[in-house]
Amino acid sequence: MTAHLATSSTPPRIGLALGGGGARGLAHIPVLEAFDDLGLKPARIAGTSIGAILGAAYASGQSGEDIRRIVLELFADRNNVLSKVWKLRPKRVADMFRARPVQLDPERVLDVFIAEHLPKNFEDLQIPLRVLAADFFGCEEYDFEEGPLLPAIAASIAIPAIFRPQKQGGRFLIDGGVVNPLPFEGMRSDCDIVVAVDVVGAPVPRSDGSDINMLDALFGSSQILMQTITAKKLKLEQPDILVRPPHDTVRVLDFLKAEQILERAEALRASTREQLSALTKQPMMVT
Repeated sequence: MTAHLATSSTPPRIGLALGGGGARGLAHIPVLEAFDDLGLKPARIAGTSIGAILGAAYASGQSGEDIRRIVLELFADRNNVLSKVWKLRPKRVADMFRARPVQLDPERVLDVFIAEHLPKNFEDLQIPLRVLAADFFGCEEYDFEEGPLLPAIAASIAIPAIFRPQKQGGRFLIDGGVVNPLPFEGMRSDCDIVVAVDVVGAPVPRSDGSDINMLDALFGSSQILMQTITAKKLKLEQPDILVRPPHDTVRVLDFLKAEQILERAEALRASTREQLSALTKQPMMVT
């Protein structure tokens, strides 16, 4: 479908889909800054996993620059990060020595790290937001668009083996990337332009040629799964703008590499800005 071109009387409605990908998802931020550069705001946002977090922050009225500052401040001090992680330890000492791995509570993680930067409810957002999770036993997508915000995001980021599944409304919910890593479909019904940001990446060999270890295999297999889902979706429908940062070896929890991730993704700001400007006929406000 051809994107709607803006006129002075009919500005286009833009749908923005922010995908899952763990720490690689910080590459969403330059894309948000491109919207700000043009003085544009999405009409609606859909987010999976890390895309749900950043989408909620942007939908709350914070600028891309605000979000960049929060992220860099949050992960600038390794000791501060470790201090926050310590708060997430099991309440009982016995739980720390169980034979099975300890899974973190994703809602507690959000509460410790970013709750202060987000409103409490979907209804408090300035831009409509859809947050995606996966119904574990229902084997299907589960969407949130109203009610408490943090529990919805917690379900969306509940990556298996790292976070505990979230029980809500009689369902066990896990990371939305399992069923829909790039949630751009459905936006055509009330949006003229659809922008999708795919930050999943793909397995990349290490520069030293070392073997695939357990974490690489776990994260890489997840990337392959999500890339397969997205490839199938793109055969059925195409967003008007598809943004993809280069593949690299950043792992799902490499948030201490925030500055490096943002530096590598900086080119996305200019390229997204140029594409948005061309589609909306919006003059660029920066060079």
